[in-house]
Amino acid sequence: MTYPQPWNTALGYFHFFTKYKGNRLLYFETSNDGIHWSEDQLLAAIPQKEGEQAGHYQVSGLYDNRILGTFFNRHPNGDVDKRTDLYYIETSDLGKTWNDVQKRTLQIPLLQKENTALVIDYQSKHKNVYVKDMDFDKKGNPICLYVRSNGHKPGPVSGPYEWCITRWDGKEWHTDVITESDHNYDMGSLFIADKGWRVVAPTAPGPQVWGVGGEVEIWSSTDKGIHWKKRRTVTSNSRFNHAYIRRPLHFKAPFCFFWSDGDAHRFSKSQLYFGDFKGNVWQSHAKKFIVTHILVHTDCFR
Repeated sequence: MTYPQPWNTALGYFHFFTKYKGNRLLYFETSNDGIHWSEDQLLAAIPQKEGEQAGHYQVSGLYDNRILGTFFNRHPNGDVDKRTDLYYIETSDLGKTWNDVQKRTLQIPLLQKENTALVIDYQSKHKNVYVKDMDFDKKGNPICLYVRSNGHKPGPVSGPYEWCITRWDGKEWHTDVITESDHNYDMGSLFIADKGWRVVAPTAPGPQVWGVGGEVEIWSSTDKGIHWKKRRTVTSNSRFNHAYIRRPLHFKAPFCFFWSDGDAHRFSKSQLYFGDFKGNVWQSHAKKFIVTHILVHTDCFR
């Protein structure tokens, strides 16, 4: 069992996860109390064609404390180096039934490449897809953040590494490019609010060029993801690349997002950080340091 994504919903506990069975298959389980769990249920195992292996990676989200959604890619013949395509499915009854974005019923596990859960056929475009995060707008429309590129190899050979938003507007899917970075595994998070959408990610080149991560930047959109503008540089002149920026659930300033750093090319020390949308950064030199800064900003939690 890998990549756990547990959710506490109004209906009970739900857990998306992956099983390594020679490939990477998507499963889920449910619980009423978080202690006793259902049997594992296969969610998706889509091969390229009959007789081949399958494989997937996913990101998930919760809307209105009831609707669970997941975007996932597909690994042709189980090959993660060829990960491609983008799918979306959701459930509103804790996994008893599953629908596509237009509320059409799907039979799980998904076993066919062509089905109504398919959002974009990226294989025909010869594009790799690396899912990063997902969320919902205030109407419950799903939004996915991901990087698409021309291959799995690091360096300029697979560029451009495009940060993309694919969103459902209630009638159709739309995809727009936010910016570019320099590695498939650059990891950032999506923040959806009434006043605007934001992405926090290591989109600027870091000291380890063509390595995972970089310098952290904040991008924002005021037209629901169509146009994006860089609003703030969070880190600069760093010794190591910053990477894996994550969004806490129900976050409050100053703990709006957190991440770590490290040398992308060789073994090194790695440190934890957290920050806010004003560009303030706290580095976790020690537990006392973190506690002190949280106590200083207790008014932000009210």
